[in-house]
Amino acid sequence: EVQLVESGGGSVQPGGSLRLSCAASGFTFSNYAMSWHRQPPGKGLEWVAGINSSGGGTYYKNSVKGRFTISRDNAKNTLYLELNSLQTEDTARYYCAQVTGGQGTQVTVSS
Repeated sequence: EVQLVESGGGSVQPGGSLRLSCAASGFTFSNYAMSWHRQPPGKGLEWVAGINSSGGGTYYKNSVKGRFTISRDNAKNTLYLELNSLQTEDTARYYCAQVTGGQGTQVTVSS
């Protein structure tokens, strides 16, 4: 059974920092890309950042680029999100997720 347990959240002033952790179990962590998502109060879920299985590739929502850092420790089966220069707009519940996908469907745009 896949289990993901987030921790590290809290209350900080604007400009402050936090480090979130996500402990993973029930699957081979090092085989999967992972991501962080958040849900601001009264709003829908939004993707925040992603990281490939090795940790060599990272991706960010534009509004957090340069302020947040996603990382992983495959030896510890743990995903991290470092939040710096926090803004009031960053207020949300943060979730980690295992990235899974299907085979994909082809979209071709051609004249």
